[in-house]
Amino acid sequence: MSRIQSQPKIKSKNFAYEHEAGKTAISKNDSLLIDSIPQLFWMHSHVCKYLNLPLRQYLGVMNISEQEFNLLHYIHPEDVQVLDDFLHQAIVVEHKFEKSCRIRNQQGEYHWFLIQAELENSPIGGFKISCTNIHQGMKIHIESLALLRAHADMLDASVDCIIVVDPDGTITHMNKSACENFFGRADLKEFGMSWIGILPQAIRKKAKKAMLDANNGKNSRFNGMSFSKDSVYYWDNVLTPVLDVDGKTQSILCVSRDVTLQYLAEQKLKQGNERDELTGLNNRRAFKEKIRKLYTNARDKKQKLAVMLLDLDHFKTINDTLGYAAGDHLLRILSKRLKQTLEGRAFLARLGGDEFGVIIPHVRDIGELNEIAQLILKQLEIPITFAGNYINGGMSIGCGLYPDDASDIVELMKCADTALTDVKAQGRGGMRMFDQDMFNAVREHSAQLNCAHQIIRNLTIEAYFQPKVCLKSEKIIGYEALLRWRDEHNNIQSPARIAAAFNDYELSSRISEIMQNQVFKQITEWLAKGLKVVPISINAAPVEFMRDNFAEIFLKRLKTHAIPAKFVEIEVTEYHLAERGYEYVIRALKKLKANGVRIALDDFGTGHSSLTHLRDYPVDIIKVDCSFVQRLSEDKSIYAIVEGLAKLGPLLSMDIIAEGIETATQLQLLREMGCHIGQGYLFSPPVSAQQAEIQLLKRH
Repeated sequence: MSRIQSQPKIKSKNFAYEHEAGKTAISKNDSLLIDSIPQLFWMHSHVCKYLNLPLRQYLGVMNISEQEFNLLHYIHPEDVQVLDDFLHQAIVVEHKFEKSCRIRNQQGEYHWFLIQAELENSPIGGFKISCTNIHQGMKIHIESLALLRAHADMLDASVDCIIVVDPDGTITHMNKSACENFFGRADLKEFGMSWIGILPQAIRKKAKKAMLDANNGKNSRFNGMSFSKDSVYYWDNVLTPVLDVDGKTQSILCVSRDVTLQYLAEQKLKQGNERDELTGLNNRRAFKEKIRKLYTNARDKKQKLAVMLLDLDHFKTINDTLGYAAGDHLLRILSKRLKQTLEGRAFLARLGGDEFGVIIPHVRDIGELNEIAQLILKQLEIPITFAGNYINGGMSIGCGLYPDDASDIVELMKCADTALTDVKAQGRGGMRMFDQDMFNAVREHSAQLNCAHQIIRNLTIEAYFQPKVCLKSEKIIGYEALLRWRDEHNNIQSPARIAAAFNDYELSSRISEIMQNQVFKQITEWLAKGLKVVPISINAAPVEFMRDNFAEIFLKRLKTHAIPAKFVEIEVTEYHLAERGYEYVIRALKKLKANGVRIALDDFGTGHSSLTHLRDYPVDIIKVDCSFVQRLSEDKSIYAIVEGLAKLGPLLSMDIIAEGIETATQLQLLREMGCHIGQGYLFSPPVSAQQAEIQLLKRH
């Protein structure tokens, strides 16, 4: 007889029952309640025995009496003894128990159930048993274990460490490689230890997070390292969850691969990628990575962080005059000196060309930055020679400070770059700390460029015309075409609001193209109307000559509109003849003059004024700057200069034009000194094409 049948008789404390005429039963209300639960339920005691409806339906024993029923008759033969022994143990110690086993249904099929029993602690004993269907989950679990056992030899053949763990992190299987690496023996058969517990302490935090992800049904990955005697091993760890049909994690496959050789190769390659080939310094990639780490540290610890951008002054001149080998030699020597000077105090990198970057952590104050900057600048004071020649150079440094100047890395780099641009604009040489005024200037510069893009895109540029007159008769003998544009309110604006665009080749050339085409089109229309057209001068910005094709483009447009060259003039400033690239300007002017286009030297007296310009360059017209004209009656030296130019012009076969004439007094003085041509608001402000046409009609 089984122990389930021979247990002591009990009196239920939890269910009402009736006992009369030798019969035992629970109340009708209690039976309805028990029949409504989905679990298979069996209550067995001396005074109360009951099988609920789900149990009867599953077993197919609708008509069996409670006294005849014995659950063990339906338990799988392999599970009967185990369950009976387990139940007996529970009865002896009088506690609750649970056990998984297979129960046969009415079709003769066995399904897995979790049997939970509650034993009553009373002299007459008794129990209540509920059975919960866990067949699907157990089936997957068993199949998984069977699959793992079937592939055990395959797993052992792998050089990777393969470990199978339960969702709670308990190891259920390890292949030979894993056993050897973690325990030093390949014949380990008993498992059950914690997977996290066998890992090095340093990677357990990452492992716990990976385990959590795997338990949530996600593949996870983390790297780690281990130590063996004097060796360090690097591992790539991949956790793959094994899911049941409901998407719940049943087990986790942990694969750890030894990637030591790959890791060392990657580190070597990374070092190569982060080194500048010429100087051996860190490169731009390393600089970006380092500043990110140092910024994070400074932010978290509330510390100051500075960035210096270094630029060699006139480095192109060294390459052009002494050769690229000399430039490379300078960079190598300077890099070596800077590295020795900044060792332990700052991070140094060559960002490209002749530009270096310095990151200074833990900055105490501005004084420390000035001290470091002076040390850097002194490195070029020590002579550097190449092939018997001294290499003379200077350096400009721009510096930004976090958090004083910027709140993040991008702003900090922008501040340092802005300071560098400012020191170069102010004549180069030395160190400049960023201040807000610089940023305002940069912002204004950017706004001007954006405005230039907008007026080009919106086609709001208009050519205005200011008359040039004969000072004796005050009749119009020519025009200067001046740039104007309309804003969003249709108001006319001057080029001052887009001044930055004239230092940008693309923008300046595009604006010049629009202006030239408008002027040429207007000349064509006036000629078609039979007007007596006068020469019109067009201004050219210095940057337009930097591609060495200005003359060719200008003459091509002139030919496209079929305009005789005598009707146009080109105005350039003295700065054209002093800036680098002036040889392109001279070549273009000579070609234009050879094709009948007259050349005017504008704003004479405000730049690097030299009579050499008048002798050596193809100039036909000198335009005296308005600042001279406005001081004629106040400054005798100015009067003498202008008078000298007026008399020199005819000797050089050049016309002299006085700009900015605004008063009758200025006009009278110019007439007296022999100046014959002028322009200014005294005669007319710049006017639209329609107004200029009216002025030309009056000449008839």
